[in-house]
Amino acid sequence: MLRISRLSQKSRTAIRLSQLRSHLNIRPSSSVRSTSRTMTTAVFPETIEAFAINKTGGFEVLEKMTLPFPKVEPGHLVIRVEWIGVNFIDTYYRQGLYPYSSFPAVLGKETSGEIVALPTDPEVLNSPDFQRMGYQVGGKVAVDFLGTHSTYISVPWIKAYTITHGVSTRIAGAGLVQGLTALSFFEEAYKVKKGDTILIHTIAGGLGLLMAQLGKHLGATVIGTTSTKEKAEMAKAHGADHVILYKEEDTVKRVLEITNGVGVDAVFDGVGKDTFESNFEMLRRKGTLVSVGNASGAVPPMSPLKLLPKNLELCRPTMNHYIVTPDEAYFYGDKLFEMISAGVLRINIFKEYPFTQEGAQQAQKDLTGGKTTGKLLIKVTQD
Repeated sequence: MLRISRLSQKSRTAIRLSQLRSHLNIRPSSSVRSTSRTMTTAVFPETIEAFAINKTGGFEVLEKMTLPFPKVEPGHLVIRVEWIGVNFIDTYYRQGLYPYSSFPAVLGKETSGEIVALPTDPEVLNSPDFQRMGYQVGGKVAVDFLGTHSTYISVPWIKAYTITHGVSTRIAGAGLVQGLTALSFFEEAYKVKKGDTILIHTIAGGLGLLMAQLGKHLGATVIGTTSTKEKAEMAKAHGADHVILYKEEDTVKRVLEITNGVGVDAVFDGVGKDTFESNFEMLRRKGTLVSVGNASGAVPPMSPLKLLPKNLELCRPTMNHYIVTPDEAYFYGDKLFEMISAGVLRINIFKEYPFTQEGAQQAQKDLTGGKTTGKLLIKVTQD
């Protein structure tokens, strides 16, 4: 076995990225990136339009507000937003499950659009990591950064992913957060491999459909849960081998039947409170529970002794702690757009909403109402 404990950080990173490429079964990208460092004096509007809240609460606290143009830091990109991706985490912040430090607070963490200004810090501009990303004024990027559901955003450059391989801003805005989540969770929360059997709750949602496709691409048997026959057919069309209608069937019983009583290697659970306990019955010995989200509420506190009977592993990850360094951002971002372009991952868009207060509220209502399949998008119109 290769020992890497005394290798340099650069060497360890090279080894890690090589392992990731091998696992995802994708050749290194041949895309050519060009970087423009021509600086122009950008003139920004004094205000922006944003979806924000003055307090936490129900859908009614979500407002479309006129706010001052965001502060532009020397290491930031300024982006004119074209598309907004709606995610469950937006509802968690709106409800107060995840706290804001002050108000008004702009919601959201997924957008795509056009770069209108590059960083002004010379050290950033001359950094090889920055240059490798291929940013240029007029270039298209997708962004994962909290507080960005607005007409213009100012974000740290590492949080913007240059859109490559011919992917549109519409598809990138719909697929960035969930795509990066699926890729990093299947590699680092539990390494899905050929021959595994995995269970994905709410498999017909945006993240679930991507996980189904990725699981099938990696050679796993994919079991999913969903609420309707229509959603089940969609999940099967995206790679699911078995889909359980949890409103009509006993999920635990069906999973054990499918696995001949053995259980699954891993569960990816974005539901939270309502499904948490039953997951332990469906996992095989030495299985892994990946708690992905809290759609039904946060899971209750538990004792580590609960893992003892089967030597189980429990992981509650966040994608943003898997993708931190420039190497990780470059690798996962480019691989995501390559997989989308190659058709390995299809991004399903359920509905587009107008850039209005009513549109934003309705998007969150639909998302939490359990009737959506795929991604919800808001089109940001410009004057």
